[in-house]
Amino acid sequence: MNTDVHLDRIKMTGISKTYGAIQSLRNVDLTLKAGEVLGLVGDNGAGKSTLTKILSGAVSPTSGTITLEGKPVVFESPADARAERIEMVYQDLSLCDTVDVAGNLFMGREPLKSVCGLKLMDKAVMHHEASEMLKGLGVKIPNTRTQVQHLSGGQRQAIAIARAVGFNPKVLIMDEPTAALAVAEVEAVLELIKKVSELGVSVILITHRLQDLFLVCDRIMVMAEGQNVAEKKIDETDLADVVDLIVGQKFTAQSAQGMPSAKGSSSARGEQLNSGGA
Repeated sequence: MNTDVHLDRIKMTGISKTYGAIQSLRNVDLTLKAGEVLGLVGDNGAGKSTLTKILSGAVSPTSGTITLEGKPVVFESPADARAERIEMVYQDLSLCDTVDVAGNLFMGREPLKSVCGLKLMDKAVMHHEASEMLKGLGVKIPNTRTQVQHLSGGQRQAIAIARAVGFNPKVLIMDEPTAALAVAEVEAVLELIKKVSELGVSVILITHRLQDLFLVCDRIMVMAEGQNVAEKKIDETDLADVVDLIVGQKFTAQSAQGMPSAKGSSSARGEQLNSGGA
């Protein structure tokens, strides 16, 4: 985490998105500073994925503006966002199982060498640079020639994050990076997130594992019904407070719609959120 930051690296203002009669986002604001880790949380359907897909260029907003280090930007595709050094690691990881570790890390930007006037992939350089990259990030994968299909869930997540870091991003968005991982693997991924932020990369972390927020985040932003609900500095809140913000907004929305509120305490609801069941 890096709390000594001043410049707004990203500023999203008044972001709205409609799909026909459905309004997915309503005037959402988001700011992110250099090297900051922002936890983005909320129940399913809160608008987290839509907001981050807009930032990564996968979805176009209906209205609103985005600035990158003070410069207005418009992303019509993920390629546009990548050109501005914004990367997103999706929950499905998008790795190629039958390609080795180095091949996945450098896919689309493979080092080349010239042989008899032909440009060929320089596998020796690729594997060397892959090993150095993983070593620098503290990722423990002994052999970069191992096919990704033979790696554990945590190792696969680490490869996806390392690949994104290889594009030298200013902003890295992670969608549920610790979902379905064993405890030791969760700890390794969280350590990797810390190292990435220490490199000056701004990170947006979407997670249902609310306890993870307090290990890596500088701030937490809560969304509900496609809107901003609250923002809290990590040292000014706790797990129960975050759960209450999420649960309270859900029940308020249910009451407004004449729906019966679900029974159970906020702590029980917190267990469901932490398990990814919300």
